[in-house]
Amino acid sequence: MATDVSDVHVAAPARRRPLQDHRFFLTIAIVVTVINVAAFSMQAALGRSSFAQPWHVHLHAIVFFGWVMLYLCQNVLVATGALRWHRTLGWVAVGWMAGMAVVGPITVAMLVRAGRVPFFFTPAYFVAMDLLALVTFLALAGTAVRMRRRTEWHRRLMASAMSAIMGPAFGRLLPLPLLIPFAGLAVFPTLLAIPVAGAIYDRRTRGAVHPAWWWGIGALTLTHLLIELCGRGAPGVAATIAIAAGTPGAAVDPLAYPPFPPLP
Repeated sequence: MATDVSDVHVAAPARRRPLQDHRFFLTIAIVVTVINVAAFSMQAALGRSSFAQPWHVHLHAIVFFGWVMLYLCQNVLVATGALRWHRTLGWVAVGWMAGMAVVGPITVAMLVRAGRVPFFFTPAYFVAMDLLALVTFLALAGTAVRMRRRTEWHRRLMASAMSAIMGPAFGRLLPLPLLIPFAGLAVFPTLLAIPVAGAIYDRRTRGAVHPAWWWGIGALTLTHLLIELCGRGAPGVAATIAIAAGTPGAAVDPLAYPPFPPLP
């Protein structure tokens, strides 16, 4: 029977490694949750966001933050040994991913059609960034689900998938208005924090980096390259024009930055 050398442990004692890994991935889940809560709470506290938003914004928040909570719960269940519940909730997560695949594009389209794209992104860049990040998330998370019986791959790919949709949270913690026209470039390094931390962890505990981290880093890097190419060029412009056709958003130049909003 062939053995996948990427799953062979070569460093830490076998009995210690599972517990050590559980703690590491639970820590990632906790940090991800704290960052999301802090980012969105800070914007509310500063008066930059409120509950007086259209229905699609609230739906987006519920669905995507719901994923963050699912990710946290799944890691808590693994760390506490409740694997049966972890597997059951995993099928709920698969259905939730399908919901994200629908709600994400709807929210992007509604914002573009209303001419309400965040002012530190052009409409074309916003469309490319959000849709391509979602595609990468679904690709990594879907692969992680298919490889659920190979734990080492599964949990690393799922962590990388979580990284792909952390842009809105990290973006709210960074001074993006001061970083125009490089707001997207400023967010990109923060998205690599999880897979890079995972690679360092593997190197220290196993003596080698699991290839799943390289796939995650590669996917995130390729995604951002495509975002830059599409969001600043013809593909992003064409997509934005098609989405905004016949709506107030059609009057907005796809490559122009919206005006700064008034101070709260």
